[in-house]
Amino acid sequence: MEEGSETTTATYGSAEGWAEAARAGIHRLSIPTPFAVGRVNILLIEDEPLTLVDTGPNSGTSLTELERQLQALGRRVEEIELVLVTHQHIDHTGLVRIVAERSGAQVAAHERAAPFIENYRAEAQAEEEFACRMMLRYGIPVDVATALQAVSRSFRGWGASGPVHRRLRDGDTIELRERRLEVHHRPGHSPSDTLFVDNARRIAIVGDHLLAHISSNPLLTRHPDDPDRRDRVLLRYLDSLRRTRAMDLDLCLPGHGEPIVDHRALIDERFALHRRRAEKIYRLIAERPRSAYEIAQELWGNVAVTQAYLTLSEVLGHVDMLLVDGRVRERENDGVVVFEAVDG
Repeated sequence: MEEGSETTTATYGSAEGWAEAARAGIHRLSIPTPFAVGRVNILLIEDEPLTLVDTGPNSGTSLTELERQLQALGRRVEEIELVLVTHQHIDHTGLVRIVAERSGAQVAAHERAAPFIENYRAEAQAEEEFACRMMLRYGIPVDVATALQAVSRSFRGWGASGPVHRRLRDGDTIELRERRLEVHHRPGHSPSDTLFVDNARRIAIVGDHLLAHISSNPLLTRHPDDPDRRDRVLLRYLDSLRRTRAMDLDLCLPGHGEPIVDHRALIDERFALHRRRAEKIYRLIAERPRSAYEIAQELWGNVAVTQAYLTLSEVLGHVDMLLVDGRVRERENDGVVVFEAVDG
């Protein structure tokens, strides 16, 4: 549901990375989701306290699979003592409440994720209302926006509110008996993307911040200082990638797909991908002024209703690159924003 459709041309993921992670006491649990991205990687850290990273979506099937895979490792939900959350999306947080209630575990999440986890229904409603305003403002027809709202509401049951006992900030540390995890806030894919980094082992738990097989889609979200204004999420994401690229890591454990064994090369490819996409969009705008929805149609044809907001996020992210470079500008036409090239 959240990821972009652009695939990686080179291979940066390695299934063998899970064996290396297991030797470091980190085990993958592959939990089903109802979303196009497929299964989500939940991580069990064999340490004190016994730690689960993310939980999977709120469904009986996912809970049963979580229990089964924990049992295969000789563990039970009731033994979990700490839950770490990589970000606020429901395929990662839906079972937080159930796990915490059954085990008595403490839940730790970045302060940007905590309100969404604690007040899920209200926050999801606010996000849907914001999304509708953005879709209409950037040219998506009313019938498409209305249909997408209905689709979004149908997914709400896969999320649920849960407790957050510790609100994390960038630079915090999680102290376990055998390791020390540094907390790094990497907003972009979501406002709350969080990395947990074991510098001693050069291993990072990266959630959906970086995926080997597809590009993480920075999904359009509310600005942190003004909920009626959109955040420039792709620019924020690219800055986050630059900071991650500077880290000395041997293995990145993602929320989907295989472990990443060369994060710098993968990030460089992501940078090139976004530059190419921005140039392609610029050429369309240079032909004539267009709304974001018109640009999406040129790029992908008749966009499926379920993909309309994802493609809008993709287009606006790359238009923001052009706006910052001074190559395009925006103007409003009958309540819809259109973009035009600065040089005419």
